[in-house]
Amino acid sequence: MKYKSVFDIIGPVMIGPSSSHTAGAARIGRVARSLFGREPKWAEISFYGSFAKTYRGHGTDVAIVGGLLDFDTFDERIIDSVKIAKNSGMKISFIEEEAITDHPNTARVRIGDEHGDLELVGISIGGGKIEITELNGFELKLSGHHPALLVVHNDRFGAIAAVSKILAEHSINIGHMEVSRKERGKMALMTIEVDQNIDDSILEKVGELPNILKVTKIVD
Repeated sequence: MKYKSVFDIIGPVMIGPSSSHTAGAARIGRVARSLFGREPKWAEISFYGSFAKTYRGHGTDVAIVGGLLDFDTFDERIIDSVKIAKNSGMKISFIEEEAITDHPNTARVRIGDEHGDLELVGISIGGGKIEITELNGFELKLSGHHPALLVVHNDRFGAIAAVSKILAEHSINIGHMEVSRKERGKMALMTIEVDQNIDDSILEKVGELPNILKVTKIVD
């Protein structure tokens, strides 16, 4: 693994004890919250591998719930996040999974309310860094450390080019882009990490394109 700075090695400012088990978990929860767009009414969190064995002692449970409450990694409220969430009416359940995953620090987060739900899989790869590897059944690779645009669309010719054209017209530079689909010609997910936050007006333009079903963003 290549590190860009000393902060990638020593990890982020955070509530301890472990960057992998707390800072990473908090960021997984916060990405889920950002994609959902609001505080969920319920959360079902499944832990795998090392997470499943140590999440209570290492604070992974309070960290990931803190992320769902939109707390940053250094927010001292993370320590009491489960209590805060329950006091606000959020129903939370933790599940210790025995299935073997590709990475030992893996969490599956299911959240929702009366208006909808969301499911994602995230892994904590060390130093507070994460990757989102699955979103609502679509495979993807999302770091959560850069602004991103997620576009659900019909798998049709020209859809990707049309979105890219709008970003180019607004001088939005693409750092990473990939497309995932469950079945050819059906629904697909476009994941685009960019160098700067995207204005809501640009999201509206993307959403008006043919074959675009839903547009969501993650801000830096």
